[in-house]
Amino acid sequence: MHADLSRSTFRPERHYSAVLAQQGRVQLDADLNEQAAIQLHQTRTLAADLIGPHGGPAGATGFRIEYVGGRHDLDTLYIHGGRYYVDGILCDATRPAPGTPVPHDDHGHDGGHADAPSDGTSAAGAPSQPPAHWTYWDQPDGFRDPEKPGDRLPSPAQAPFVAYLKVWERSVTAAEDPALREVALGAAMPDTAARVKVVWQVLPLSLGELDLGGTEPTREAVGAAFAAWAARRAAPSARLAARGERPEHADEDPCLVAPDARYRGAENQLYRVEVHAGGKAGEATFKWSRENGSVALAVDEFDGCWVTLASLGFDDKLDLDVGDHVEVVDTAYASRLEALPLLRVEELDLPGRRVRLSAEPDRRVGRLPRLNPFLRRWDQHEGPRRKGRASALRDGAVRVEEGEWLPLEDGVEVYFAKGGTYRTGDHWIVPARTATGGVEWPSDAARRPLLRGPAGIARHFAPLALVKGEGEAVDLRNVFGPLAGPVPAADEAALAEEARARQEELAAESAPAAPDAPDASKTPESPKSTESTAGQRRGRRRSAEPADTTDEGNR
Repeated sequence: MHADLSRSTFRPERHYSAVLAQQGRVQLDADLNEQAAIQLHQTRTLAADLIGPHGGPAGATGFRIEYVGGRHDLDTLYIHGGRYYVDGILCDATRPAPGTPVPHDDHGHDGGHADAPSDGTSAAGAPSQPPAHWTYWDQPDGFRDPEKPGDRLPSPAQAPFVAYLKVWERSVTAAEDPALREVALGAAMPDTAARVKVVWQVLPLSLGELDLGGTEPTREAVGAAFAAWAARRAAPSARLAARGERPEHADEDPCLVAPDARYRGAENQLYRVEVHAGGKAGEATFKWSRENGSVALAVDEFDGCWVTLASLGFDDKLDLDVGDHVEVVDTAYASRLEALPLLRVEELDLPGRRVRLSAEPDRRVGRLPRLNPFLRRWDQHEGPRRKGRASALRDGAVRVEEGEWLPLEDGVEVYFAKGGTYRTGDHWIVPARTATGGVEWPSDAARRPLLRGPAGIARHFAPLALVKGEGEAVDLRNVFGPLAGPVPAADEAALAEEARARQEELAAESAPAAPDAPDASKTPESPKSTESTAGQRRGRRRSAEPADTTDEGNR
């Protein structure tokens, strides 16, 4: 993110669940930003685990695609409102309702007979019904240009195509959105916090790019092919390492830092290395900033090569100087991830807050005030000869050279791994600290810097529809229902069993307690043993009587 940060400390592999503030300690922006990143990571991971790679809520699923043929070959897509989740990221296609102005009264200049305004409201001031959909040409973050052939939709009559959703995030500061600035702080004060914006764009993709040409693919086949294509596009192949290396001319520097310091800068910095023009090594270029690309100056007016700024900066570290390279940016340019030539500052007019650039800025960028144009400063310069070659710039950016260490400044060097493919906007951030005289970068046990993928931009994709013609679109979206529901009623058998169990519990609780068991030596005999003992006694009495010797007895 292009913002004035000290560093970025969030690492998902560390599995931290919260940031705990301690009393009496200094509070840094990195701590607050890490807490926000932890919470966002947990929320999006949970949503992706429950929903899957993409899906929308039942009854409010957004991004239904409808192809509409237009005149003069300007076909379009209707993008219907609702919500959709891509890798846990919420995308909302609901078109905001227009505002309601104060109606004219009898004392107004128009005498209550003004024509209907052109802002989506009626003459009486009541809001009109907002459009139910966006279109391919006016989607809020698409900024498609009908004059560019590459932006036009392919003809589905000749070749069906897939309409898909591309989702990523970018930072927004007060230079681009003036509403973020607190005017009560005054114009001399810098802005406060920046914002992170979810960018969604509906774009076409031919079946040939999915290796499905010449067939009549099913919904399942298109989904599987798109998933494989998205995995290739989302995974970056470029890798970079950074280090602090004591330069050869360090002994000639004044004693502003420790003599053995590898990083020779006088201040702590957050270096940003960002791919400018994409492609393979040799055609790709990069730009870098010691302020994380956060030096952005709002533009008031363009006049040829002269640019009038709202401010020239707040101090000598955050302003412009002759020889600096700047990038002309507006909302559309930032959303399209384009790479136009960087321009060099040739002259400064301090009283008039004007700068003269090496060429007139591209007329496609910054000409609409509603897109809030601004200049972003980058810190690369034409370098001296190194290893027999001159480190010349191409369109104001540095060529990507793989397999060797490239110096930035003050001992900071970067290394691009061989075999990478570079995408505009991919970036790495490198904190440099005077306290250690080096840079903060992971290394192995032998202190060799490790190669790492970009810190951003993370790109996410989801298929929406297979467009075969007007009124012929195969829906490729997924839908999910709510997890919660009414408690199901039990059947009669279950209710009877619960009642019987309850009665048994009550009966057991109300029954009298059993008496304490008597001593074992005094335990009464059982009825069976008592009866046996009585029989034995009667037998002993009979045997004790004399035998009958009378005749009667003999008989």
